[in-house]
Amino acid sequence: MISTSDLRQKEVINIVDGRRLGFISDIEVNLEKGKIDALIVPGPGKFLGIFGKDHDYIITWSEIRKIGMDVILVELNDVIVTREEQNISKEEK
Repeated sequence: MISTSDLRQKEVINIVDGRRLGFISDIEVNLEKGKIDALIVPGPGKFLGIFGKDHDYIITWSEIRKIGMDVILVELNDVIVTREEQNISKEEK
């Protein structure tokens, strides 16, 4: 059994590209079914989950591949690309 406070202490990593997404800021729970629907991780550029213009990562339960001792491995194919990464790829062309 795992508690929500235990989940918040684990770093979320996308296995598709190896990107460290951060730590869980919120959890969506389906009270009728008593199940976790999604984990919310602040998007890039956010500070303390408040400041920043980018969107949060909403990771559905079906996208979670493994919950380990220190990390949560997820499979997100549609990840948010930061503005900094967009600028770097434009400069390379």
